Amino acid sequence: MNPDDLIRVSRSLASEYDGDNREILRQAEACRAVSTTYYAMFHALCNSCADALAGSTQSDRREPAWTQIYRALEHGVAKDKFNNTGQMNRLPAEIRDFGKLFVEMQELRNLADYAPGATFSLSTVVERIDRAEEAIARFSSVEISQRRALATYVLFRSRR
Repeated sequence: MNPDDLIRVSRSLASEYDGDNREILRQAEACRAVSTTYYAMFHALCNSCADALAGSTQSDRREPAWTQIYRALEHGVAKDKFNNTGQMNRLPAEIRDFGKLFVEMQELRNLADYAPGATFSLSTVVERIDRAEEAIARFSSVEISQRRALATYVLFRSRR
């Protein structure tokens, strides 16, 4: 799943307006845009983990190991790992910032998907899409060794 494509879908959903009021997004589109924005971040992380551990060429991506790593990421585990500031402080700011927004977007996604009364304004939705797009770009620019360290951290249980 391409995170850039998901960001484009989010923006498309956010371009749907309710009548003449450009500040009120129909809540179905708002919720889907929030959820899709979270999934853009989730899939950016999945891609990064698989690329860092199994390789990033087209040939690598066709290997079963790449897919297995990609599919190994768990939403709740990733959130818990990103919330561990002691461990996260060892990683670059771009990864820490990505992690903070990942947690925030996961919480918003849970509201968007499961809270029947959740509402989101157009400005909130667009601001979160913008932040996610920027965080993904900054995260993706981090050197591979640091993204490999993150991949092992979020995918594997630590033993003491």
